[in-house]
Amino acid sequence: NFQGFEYYVGGVFVLPGALGESSDTKGKPSESYAQQDSQFTQYMYNTETINPAYAGTRGTLNLTGIYRNQWVGLDGAPETFNFTANTLLREQIGLGFSLVQDKIGPSDESTLTIDFSYALRLTDNLNLSFGIKGGINLLNVDFTRLNIRNPTDSQFQYNIDHRLTPIIGTGIYIYNDISYFGISVPNLLETTHFDNITVSNASEKPNFYVIGGYVFNLNSNIKFKPAVLGKFVSGAPASIDASANFLFNKKFTLGAAYRLDAAVSALAGFQVTDMIMVGYTYDFDTTKLGNYNSGSHEIFLRFEVFKSPNRAVDPRFF
Repeated sequence: NFQGFEYYVGGVFVLPGALGESSDTKGKPSESYAQQDSQFTQYMYNTETINPAYAGTRGTLNLTGIYRNQWVGLDGAPETFNFTANTLLREQIGLGFSLVQDKIGPSDESTLTIDFSYALRLTDNLNLSFGIKGGINLLNVDFTRLNIRNPTDSQFQYNIDHRLTPIIGTGIYIYNDISYFGISVPNLLETTHFDNITVSNASEKPNFYVIGGYVFNLNSNIKFKPAVLGKFVSGAPASIDASANFLFNKKFTLGAAYRLDAAVSALAGFQVTDMIMVGYTYDFDTTKLGNYNSGSHEIFLRFEVFKSPNRAVDPRFF
């Protein structure tokens, strides 16, 4: 059984048994559930990771990196790096690349995907983009990193080493210059990881995402964008992120976010040049776990190459 230690799964602190299905002390199977995909407060800057239909929709060569250090001060807490690159190949075709590296307690996980999108112009200012995602996931779990109550327990003498699994995802994205809405499933496949002696398993179920936002032009120098992200997976509570950002003079971004029953956040960004943007986010945990950590930090860097050297910063604000 999994008694005697605690660990992390996909950004959520989990107690024994949370890797999926195990045996209790009486030999009966037991189950527990937790969020599994990596989470980002600044999801608006790596939309391609959760929705392949976003690839190419900005009309630029877009390179973005995000680093998240979650629950600072807590041993084994999640640490995630995400890099995306996408561009518009032709007027209707987008191509993208996404890399996610996640370290959580005893596990190291890498996800590499290629994204393809095809956009249709519904009206003069409304577009509908369809996307597909394909790639691989590499998982490694090292039980020696755990503080095990009974080190002689045979169930912890084996590791899950280099488990390679396929990824197939899809999504749609509807957008114009001031609003967007998307639905996606980054991975349609349900993957089950077994340990080497098959006494427990961890099932990764499809995560469903809904995303939306609207930009209000308050005046010629200030834009206001409320946005929401919902994530739904079988066996776990819905995760809802709501954010509100202000863009001043197409240079400074300030805002706040709230993750339902989890955290409140402060966001800031600066458009250094037409091509370079940097940003930072701080999350304060509103759960009891906040008593044992000093918050979560995210930093991001975006680099864009415009088709026309005279083009101004994209006014879409998403």
